[in-house]
Amino acid sequence: MFVFTPRIRDLREILVDQKLAALGDAYVNFIYSVALSKKKREPTGAKANSRLLAEALKKAGLKRFLPSRIDRHKQADAVEALVVYAWVRGSMTIEEGINILGQHEDMVEAFCSLILTAMRKLDL
Repeated sequence: MFVFTPRIRDLREILVDQKLAALGDAYVNFIYSVALSKKKREPTGAKANSRLLAEALKKAGLKRFLPSRIDRHKQADAVEALVVYAWVRGSMTIEEGINILGQHEDMVEAFCSLILTAMRKLDL
């Protein structure tokens, strides 16, 4: 657990935190790149696009926690904030994130599973 991140108890508060989203962008792209690298058996740098993350957010049933008429980019930010929050709180390791993403062929399913695992481990 990192001291710079306060304990947030409310899911909506996590999902709309832009500072967490900024850190989460780098974190999510890192674990996504490592998962793809393991699958391809060669180094791969990748960025999880907003469409992919927004679809995973909807599939996980979390869009209802966000303001209505929120754009795809902000939905992706919400995923990034939640996933990195689980990591900084010590609820989920980098390895767990990589393994979850690597277990699925469909990346919407993979990120949905990552989201649901983060929520379960954070007890939200």
